[in-house]
Amino acid sequence: MVGTRAAARYAKAILEISSEKGNADAINNDMILISQSISQSKELNIFLNNPIIKNEVKYNALLEVFASVNEGTKELFKLLNTNNRFELLNAIALEFQRQYNVLKGIEKVIVTTAVPMDAVLESKVLEKARALAPGKSISISNIVDSSILGGFILKIGDKQYNASIANQLQLLKRELTN
Repeated sequence: MVGTRAAARYAKAILEISSEKGNADAINNDMILISQSISQSKELNIFLNNPIIKNEVKYNALLEVFASVNEGTKELFKLLNTNNRFELLNAIALEFQRQYNVLKGIEKVIVTTAVPMDAVLESKVLEKARALAPGKSISISNIVDSSILGGFILKIGDKQYNASIANQLQLLKRELTN
């Protein structure tokens, strides 16, 4: 997809510049804020993707909504205004985070559990994640999904470890029907 490649190029350029300036951590925090805000606000997403709204209006709105962000992030807004590419902002923010994590050696782990994780389960998950990604720093996100009944599903990179009760029941059902 063309938009994805463009977002990757913007993200790479921002990461290189922010690394040179020594503010990559601050820009990453801005990108987390931006991606969370866009994903949680349907109105903001529609606003940024609406071709009828003038770029200057989008630019000024972003400066107000994200007034606390770093100057480097505000420069991104300015560049997107100049290039008429505000629809890429969320993709750029997500891609920046991905590239930042690769640069810093951080492996993002998504854990789906039936109930919020307690300390015991978190230590088990962390142990499994370290085994799947040796030498990496681990960042855990917990998603609660009661449909898995118990256990957990661990996603790390392109690998998935499914230790859920629902999966075990499904495997048992397949064995019994064959």
